[in-house]
Amino acid sequence: MKKIVYIDMDNVLVDFPTGIAKLEPHIKQLYQGRYDEVQGIFALMDPMPNAIEAVYKLAEKYDIYVLSTAPWLNSSAWMDKVEWIQKYFGKEPDSLLYKRLILSHHKNLNKGDYLIDDRLHNGADKFTGEHIHFGTEKFPDWQSVLDYLLNKA
Repeated sequence: MKKIVYIDMDNVLVDFPTGIAKLEPHIKQLYQGRYDEVQGIFALMDPMPNAIEAVYKLAEKYDIYVLSTAPWLNSSAWMDKVEWIQKYFGKEPDSLLYKRLILSHHKNLNKGDYLIDDRLHNGADKFTGEHIHFGTEKFPDWQSVLDYLLNKA
């Protein structure tokens, strides 16, 4: 049986600043410091460098799920995140992440072996498996995550 890996979206799979960069100047000013509340912003974001390829490589050895939090005050974010996964991984039942997106403000309630997340919020700090802290010195990018997890598989 394959071990379970959960992957966060924002600033792990998805490059959040690329969405901000695509906003109109007046929207940037209006939402300064709370860009995650902008309707539709999550649909504008590009993948993090090497993220898509890394997920496919990890899926050869692990059972992969996306475990993300959507802002409570931005209902479009919930739909945008589903559509982002469909855009980059496919909509078909045989696509890699088909029905493998979990949106939760309590990541610690999910059981699994690894959580790749850039933050300690929303239960990531209480996750019972191993937290791979993306964007840190130990795991600065997807290559470092791949090197680590593929050697453990």
